[in-house]
Amino acid sequence: MSPAAKRPIYCAMLLNIAFLDDATRPPAPRLEGLTDAQRQPGQHLKMIHDHLRDNMATLGKLIARAKAGSITPAEIAAETGDLAMVSNYRRFGNLCGQYCQIVHTHHSIEDYAIFPALAEQGPVFKAIAERLQAEHVVVHELLLALVDALNALAGEPTQARFEETREIYQALERVLLSHLGYEEEAMGDALGYFDIGV
Repeated sequence: MSPAAKRPIYCAMLLNIAFLDDATRPPAPRLEGLTDAQRQPGQHLKMIHDHLRDNMATLGKLIARAKAGSITPAEIAAETGDLAMVSNYRRFGNLCGQYCQIVHTHHSIEDYAIFPALAEQGPVFKAIAERLQAEHVVVHELLLALVDALNALAGEPTQARFEETREIYQALERVLLSHLGYEEEAMGDALGYFDIGV
């Protein structure tokens, strides 16, 4: 079975995930006495996340255009391929924000530098890093499922296809926006406080 054929199975499971329940997320300890310089990495993280939030709004508009029949599969592929959140995933398998602006180091920074460095700050931060990595997997599967659904909708603009696409988009939007907020809260100040960088 191809990855695209498996995605509807993953999607059915992912739509009911508990990741939106903050009670299941490890809480971040409050870090006191941060300087302006220590707050800058977290502010940079939020800036990158704001760009991803803008990407979600663009995807929502693509769904509406596909429903109206005013976009082709080639146009969907071109427009989604230009989104940072999609192109970064295709290149590196990672959707969360990053401390460094260099796109080609995105995956290695998050998975091999930032999260392990965060985890070294103690059990609470280790639990946070593990949770953020788990959420990346969910966001990744939903994003790929959405791109597949958009292409299917453009090729077959039926009400059923539209509803499927809308449902996946809404799940991704809920999960991603929730994830971005949690990552900013749980990791933003810690980046500067513990001087985590590359």
